[in-house]
Amino acid sequence: MATLATIFNRTNAMAAGAHRVEAARAESDPFRLRALPNDGIYFYSKRIDNSRLQRQADPAAAGQCWSAVSAAAVLLMIGASIIAPNVASVLAGYKLEALKQERQSLIDRQKDLVAREAVLLSPERLNSLAKDRRLASPLSGQIIHLDNPSLDGHFAKAEAPSAAPSQQ
Repeated sequence: MATLATIFNRTNAMAAGAHRVEAARAESDPFRLRALPNDGIYFYSKRIDNSRLQRQADPAAAGQCWSAVSAAAVLLMIGASIIAPNVASVLAGYKLEALKQERQSLIDRQKDLVAREAVLLSPERLNSLAKDRRLASPLSGQIIHLDNPSLDGHFAKAEAPSAAPSQQ
């Protein structure tokens, strides 16, 4: 029976304790928050002085570094050889479009110049300029046709200068 007595005492104590906890909750501040987990644990950082340490040389590290650099260079060359034709075609397309635009602007300029030349060489304009400057039409003896075979390529008369009397 001693066992039953301890069990009854334990349950009575737990019931009395639960009753005390409820009374304490009723008396405490209803807006008070409960404690955070691990609130009582403090962490400290310790300063570690590594100034006297020296790194040991690894002879295999240099070989690994150079192999990584060479692998990266090979990958870069492969990537550049894959991308280079595409970049060249895009640049050629830009140049082709620029040349087309330049050609069109030159064609437009040529049309403007042809129209301006036609206006400047029109017979009405030339007659009005001749009248303003008091020019007359040439006489029949003043016109020399260059396609005349009798001239033999010479249409200017070359004469020897007359000998001037020398002064003594």
